[in-house]
Amino acid sequence: MRFSKVFNVVGCHVGGEVCNVVVGGVGDVPGNSMFEKRLYLERERDDIRQLLLKEPRGSMIRSVNVVLPSTDPAAAMGYVIMEAEEYPVMSGGNTIAVATVLLETGMVPMQEPVTELTLESPAGLIRLRCECRDGKVLSVRFTNQPAFVYQLDARVEVPGLGTVTLDVAWGGMAYAIIEAGSLGFDLVPDEARDLCLVGQRIKAAAAEQLVTVHPENPAFAGITNTEFTKPLRRQGDVIYSRNAVVVSPGRIDRCACGTGTSARLAVMHARGLIVPGEKFVHESLIGSRFESTIESLTRVGGYDAVVPSVAGQAWITDMSQVGLDPTDPFPLGYMLSDSWMRSATSSENLLH
Repeated sequence: MRFSKVFNVVGCHVGGEVCNVVVGGVGDVPGNSMFEKRLYLERERDDIRQLLLKEPRGSMIRSVNVVLPSTDPAAAMGYVIMEAEEYPVMSGGNTIAVATVLLETGMVPMQEPVTELTLESPAGLIRLRCECRDGKVLSVRFTNQPAFVYQLDARVEVPGLGTVTLDVAWGGMAYAIIEAGSLGFDLVPDEARDLCLVGQRIKAAAAEQLVTVHPENPAFAGITNTEFTKPLRRQGDVIYSRNAVVVSPGRIDRCACGTGTSARLAVMHARGLIVPGEKFVHESLIGSRFESTIESLTRVGGYDAVVPSVAGQAWITDMSQVGLDPTDPFPLGYMLSDSWMRSATSSENLLH
């Protein structure tokens, strides 16, 4: 056996969503911030993402996180998030996975019953409160960067659907948020494929027709996700709801989606449906849950914003080494439209 590159990977899932963590094999990544390191990996080392996420070594229903030394002394470590077709600046589920792996493998010392730490994401510093017992992380609550609403009740023309009304909000990624019932969906598992097909069309139309430029960093991506939502329901002092987020290139986020929850909190607050300190429990299509709240209010550029915190749990599933044999005909992997919603072009490393 001979490998031209080897990556040490800790397998992990958060509420059913696979969020693997690369803890070795990447080496030094240039950049004065985690955002700059993200840009370098995207532009110069995208072979890492393709190797780990495309078939035959990966799949579209997972993401990976590259753990790196932080550029900020306030943070214990940094991380860059890689998904099937993009490099998000923030992801809630992936943040929970990274914190869990760092603590449960001893890369960062664990303090029981609570470990407080800060991680550096490409979106900025993320503060976490991790509840721990007997060497296990039972809950990770992260305080996100501010979330805000770009537009309420935006009207978008979607091929095959006509005019749809949706909200657009930032929660670490930009979301087109639409009531599932308005399109006849009940957000049950059997609808997953249809949600993906419709969600991709909505996302593409919204991204083309609506302007979403982050006021503090215009390099942050525009709309890349569709979030279908069920109505809110109150039980005592707690607000509950269900959502289904369609992630590129067209698959359902298995967890309740941390940045999607943050974006929805911003919309809920803008509509007067929640106040700071109230608890909001968000459920995924498979029934896993995140607990969230609005910690405080702020502003981002000219937008009113909320500072959300979101809590969930991760489970380590495996540890492996993923390598590349120099004779492997698929060094950058491949995609087929039976699962990826599109096939690779000739420039994307299919055999000729």
